[in-house]
Amino acid sequence: MSDSAETSDRSLPTGWLLLVYRVPSEPTRLRATVWRRLKSLGAIYLQSSAAAMPATPSGERALRRLRHEIIEMSGTAVLLECKALAGEDEVLAAFQAARDDEYEEIVDRAKDFLVQVAKEHASDHFTFAELEENEVDLVKLQNWCSKVQARDVFKSPGRREAEEALAACAASLEEYANQVYARDADAH
Repeated sequence: MSDSAETSDRSLPTGWLLLVYRVPSEPTRLRATVWRRLKSLGAIYLQSSAAAMPATPSGERALRRLRHEIIEMSGTAVLLECKALAGEDEVLAAFQAARDDEYEEIVDRAKDFLVQVAKEHASDHFTFAELEENEVDLVKLQNWCSKVQARDVFKSPGRREAEEALAACAASLEEYANQVYARDADAH
């Protein structure tokens, strides 16, 4: 094995964090809050109320905070650091599938963004207000992708397509901006 491969392998998490919890059934917003938080962290459910994610220092801090919040909700929670003795491929595949789903959603939104910019071109609508609105939309997409990339510690296959889609959005917006500036210069 080469030194670079060894270094790369060492940087990957070697275990899993497992949060096993129970929250009161009422009000239902408590369960929804925990579910949303786990989803935003990139955790996957192994079964009801048992969520796993790669063991990283930031993941551990986040799950410790969530555990504390669950206890404050009058729930119970145990946070474990573990390794899979059997079934690791399935856990990893589920984690990768969750990232791929997120990347696929980003790609879909990027396509919508490109359609919107194309509509501006087709309707000959080159204004600074539209440019600013599209810039805000692109920054939101880029920030969302950055969050997914941060939890994509195993470099999911869908990552490349999402990055390419965002690059296409940036290029499209740059072309649109050039048109806005050119028309503004022509008007003055």
